[in-house]
Amino acid sequence: MTGVTRAIEEGATETREDGTRVLHYLLRFPQPVENVWAAVATSEGLGGWLAAAEVFEPRLGGAVTLRGIGSGRITAWDVERIAEYTVEGRGRIRFHLEPTRPSGTTVRFTHESPRDEDPGWRQRFEHLLAYVEGTP
Repeated sequence: MTGVTRAIEEGATETREDGTRVLHYLLRFPQPVENVWAAVATSEGLGGWLAAAEVFEPRLGGAVTLRGIGSGRITAWDVERIAEYTVEGRGRIRFHLEPTRPSGTTVRFTHESPRDEDPGWRQRFEHLLAYVEGTP
């Protein structure tokens, strides 16, 4: 098992009664919360591994537009803890960060989507891990 495989753990996938598909992932980083937060909750960070953030207002209710993904709002925001984006037609993506000992971070990731397709999160998370590892 490679380090990347151990760092990305796919959880259960569920389908709710209304047809919403919910994907769960557990991501483990040796880097501290502030480094991971910068990657998942800033325009520069998101642009480094997911998509260019053409609009990004870092606050609850703020607008967000991710190139090639869509536009929406920040629907949960607790600095260095929770960043959640709801994007039109793509659903809700949530990053819940937790510090781990001695200086790492665990991210509980959830994607709730009206679409029944694999959006390629595993590959995206491999890019995220590499991005966080390469940032100071």
